[in-house]
Amino acid sequence: MLLQFSPTKPLFSPPNLRRNSPAFLVSPPRSLRIRAIDAAQIFDYETQLKSEYRRSSALKIAVLGFGNFGQFLSKTLIRHGHDLITHSRSDYSDAASSIGARFFHNPHDLCEQHPDVVLLCTSILSTEAVLRSFPFQRLRRSTLFVDVLSVKEFPRTLFLKYLPKEFDILCTHPMFGPESGKTSWSGLPFVYDKVRIGDEACRNERCDKFLRVFENEGCRMVEMSCEEHDKHAAGSQFVTHTMGRVLEKFGVESSPINTKGYETLLDLVENTSSDSFELYYGLFMYNQNALEQLERLDMAFESIKKELFGRLHQVYRKQMFGEAAHSAKKTEQKMLNDGGAVPTKERPPSS
Repeated sequence: MLLQFSPTKPLFSPPNLRRNSPAFLVSPPRSLRIRAIDAAQIFDYETQLKSEYRRSSALKIAVLGFGNFGQFLSKTLIRHGHDLITHSRSDYSDAASSIGARFFHNPHDLCEQHPDVVLLCTSILSTEAVLRSFPFQRLRRSTLFVDVLSVKEFPRTLFLKYLPKEFDILCTHPMFGPESGKTSWSGLPFVYDKVRIGDEACRNERCDKFLRVFENEGCRMVEMSCEEHDKHAAGSQFVTHTMGRVLEKFGVESSPINTKGYETLLDLVENTSSDSFELYYGLFMYNQNALEQLERLDMAFESIKKELFGRLHQVYRKQMFGEAAHSAKKTEQKMLNDGGAVPTKERPPSS
């Protein structure tokens, strides 16, 4: 902080000058005035200490699969001060550079950077191939592996199969994407399962530090086993994607008289159609509960059709045979439900 203070006396008084000369009268004392607050000084280490603390608390995160979703997550991770290095089959050098990340064409070179966390943002279908060919031997043996796939039992099984037992495993599912989370993550669910985390305090702190990014963004943090996640996801996410794709095939379009409900359907189609079919196929193929949900949807649709056509049959029968036939049908149905015999018309005895 810089201060200015005017002395009450001149520093010197030449003898040949008259003391009472107006030009050299001593001005009255002036108050202390603040010229600057917290101005940077060469001996001020506050900024340096903050910078060093930020660097020391940052995670070095390697993102495998730098497509649309990988870039979406990386922007937020960088904004929270973490160091991002990336690798993908396609060349995303420019995209990585534009957000402050570094891109490595060779996975061996990426592993030589010794990341604290390896974050898998690959597609469901390519995950096993990526893990099978990844050079784990170049990583530190305490590295934390994290996935963000939409199914959870599948990557958990792959991690336990391919990763060395010294590696930590965190299975997560941010239940939002570039469309639903483009403005804010506040209130959006983030599911995670600490499958295998070492006992050391530093390894637990590293896992918590990664999760803290999503917590600080306002996500609704849900700790849940991979098995339980897939049961819930089959009944929510897979059904949502299925209905969105059915409506897309149906060809729903906006009209001048859209209702709120119809607008919701249009939004559903827009959100689901922006995802690749490979993602939808992965939700079906690698979630053992998905087939059951698909069959239930089919049965529900058939039940609705049966109810509609049954009501239509009653109206048609009433129009064709009149009220008497309709009443007779109701009486017959009631007796069948009560377990009684259905009366039949008596025929006259033959002569």
